[in-house]
Amino acid sequence: MKHLVIDSHVHVGTAGVPLGPADPETSFALWQARAAAAGISGAVLMAAPVRTYAAANRTVAELAGRDPATWLWYVFVNPATDRGRVGAVVAAAVVRHACGIKVHWSDAMATDEVADAAERHGMPVLFDPGGDVQRVAYLAARHPDVPWIVPHLSSFADDWRAQKRLIDLLVRAPNVFTDTSGVRYFDLLEEAVARAGAHKVLFGSDGPYLHPAPELAKIFALGLMPEDRDLVLGGNILRLTGPARKAAGARNPTTHSRRNEAWL
Repeated sequence: MKHLVIDSHVHVGTAGVPLGPADPETSFALWQARAAAAGISGAVLMAAPVRTYAAANRTVAELAGRDPATWLWYVFVNPATDRGRVGAVVAAAVVRHACGIKVHWSDAMATDEVADAAERHGMPVLFDPGGDVQRVAYLAARHPDVPWIVPHLSSFADDWRAQKRLIDLLVRAPNVFTDTSGVRYFDLLEEAVARAGAHKVLFGSDGPYLHPAPELAKIFALGLMPEDRDLVLGGNILRLTGPARKAAGARNPTTHSRRNEAWL
C-alpha cells in the first residue's frame, strides 16, 4: 500500500557545512532524488541556518512556488537581528504562501514576538531550542494557541536527558509536538509515541544533512497501527499547517509587491 509521506523538516542548502553540494538548488535536487527513491511524496522546505535570511527565504519561496502541491515552506526568522520586524517578515512570507515559522537556537531563542506573528497567521513554529526544553515550556504556556514543533526531541546533539524532558512536556502540553529527525535513541521515539500519542509526532529528516531513507525507516520500525502511522507520516503536518495554508491560499498572489519583497 502506498502511503502519503510528507517530510516535515527539509532545509534548502547546507549553510556552509561541507556535506553535499553547497549550492542550494543542487543540494535540493540531490535531496529530491533521494526522497523520491524513498517514497516521500512532499516536504516542508526552509532555509538552512545562515543567521540572515532575506535571500535564503526568497530562494525557498521560489522553489516551493514551482510546485505548491508538493512543497510547503516555512519562513526562517532570526529573533535577534529581526527584532521589532518579525511580524513584517512573516506577513511578507504569508503573501508567498509560507505556512510556518522556523527558529534555530544558533541565532537566538524564540520570543513572544515570534509567537505573536505565528498566532496572527495561524502558523506552527518549528523551534530548535538546542536542548532548552524549559524555554519551550515557557513559550508554550504563554502562547497556548501556537503549535510548537520541537525537532530532534529537542536535541540534535543526542542529549537524552533533554529528550526525556521534552517527552514529559509532550505529554502535558497540548500545543507541543516533535519531529523524528536525527533522533538516534530509538527507544525514546517509541516512548514519545506511547506516552504522548502519535498525534504529537511528525516524520522529519532534517535533509539534506541527513539522508531521508534511514530517517523514514525509523517510522516503519515503530510498528504503529495504520491510522497512527499515517498521522506521523503526513497527517499531523497537514493538520498543523492547515489554518495557515487555508489563509495563504485565499490571498491573491498578485498582491505581492516590491515592498513585501524587501521584508523577505
